[in-house]
Amino acid sequence: MDRRKFLAASVAAASAVVTNAAGGATEGPFGETAVPLPVAPGGQLPLGPLSDTRYPDRHIESLDKRFKGSVGTGAVERIATGFRWAEGPAYFAAGRYLIFSDIPNNRLMRLLEDDNHLSVFRYPALNCNGNTVDREGRLISCEHSGRRVVRTEHDGTITVIADAYNGKKLNSPNDAVVASDGSIWFTDPTYGVRGWYEGLHGDIEQTSHNVYRVDRNTGAIKVVIDDFVQPNGILFSPDEKKLYVVDTGISEGPQNPSHIRSFDVDVGGTVRNGKVFAKYETGLCDGIRCDVEGNVWAAGGWGDPKEDGVRSFAPDGTLLGKIHLPETAGNLTFGGVLRNRLYILASTSVYACYVNTQGALRP
Repeated sequence: MDRRKFLAASVAAASAVVTNAAGGATEGPFGETAVPLPVAPGGQLPLGPLSDTRYPDRHIESLDKRFKGSVGTGAVERIATGFRWAEGPAYFAAGRYLIFSDIPNNRLMRLLEDDNHLSVFRYPALNCNGNTVDREGRLISCEHSGRRVVRTEHDGTITVIADAYNGKKLNSPNDAVVASDGSIWFTDPTYGVRGWYEGLHGDIEQTSHNVYRVDRNTGAIKVVIDDFVQPNGILFSPDEKKLYVVDTGISEGPQNPSHIRSFDVDVGGTVRNGKVFAKYETGLCDGIRCDVEGNVWAAGGWGDPKEDGVRSFAPDGTLLGKIHLPETAGNLTFGGVLRNRLYILASTSVYACYVNTQGALRP
């Protein structure tokens, strides 16, 4: 069986069986919350290097000699397009493919690295947003309309990790990260239950917008941070001594925060010494990832169009450089054989560029 047929068979199996580690699978409506993006033949954004590309690529801006965003003889490339809101990239090294969400179109997509073949990995996907990979190579997904965090097992079955806290439904899980002890940490803002486009309108049952930790062994769900306006992207530093969480509260009004916060953390569940790590003066950032040196890479936009794309911050919060894109960026991840290819999900497209560092071994 060739690789594509094997992957297709895996997808069918994933859609067929659902198991539940939390005591009762959540039934969600199936189908689209939007229709596919209508684009005339030949009318899509062009693939390949961005316009006016010349080495060194002007889209990659260095502000500090420590910035590792450019390899010199490389450029930002658009490698896929035609989505409504692309989000949640997760790279699978064994298969050399990228899984990501097309949230309004209610599907997970798969992009093969070797020949750039694009296909649907799962439909319906319950308006998945963030995705990541656990320490055993399994897909972890945050579902808006399912209002849950799920894991796709190696045999294609789906296990529900979390769908409620204190007897009440989660709001709309957004992004997740897996610690070395196997615990799953995730954010739970309200974006996926307030309308009919990126999820299904529903009651907001959790009064605070929390960051949760799910214990690997017991399945117990614990609130670790409860003072965010809208918690969003989340990650650990490579040594797991720091937890970074984005607050996109500015989406609720200009008086609210648009920043990344950092915390000292014990992966067993203790979080302390929270402070603002990096602040956005225009727009906001969304998904975040770390490289092996502990630099934080953040996807963002929603403000000045000249600031759409990626920012890279040193562990002390210094802004090192930027990658400029023609679309608002939502999330990113490192991938490739050497973990030195940065995949960036931005509005209707997927972008990629090689960087002069490597992604941390784990998301």
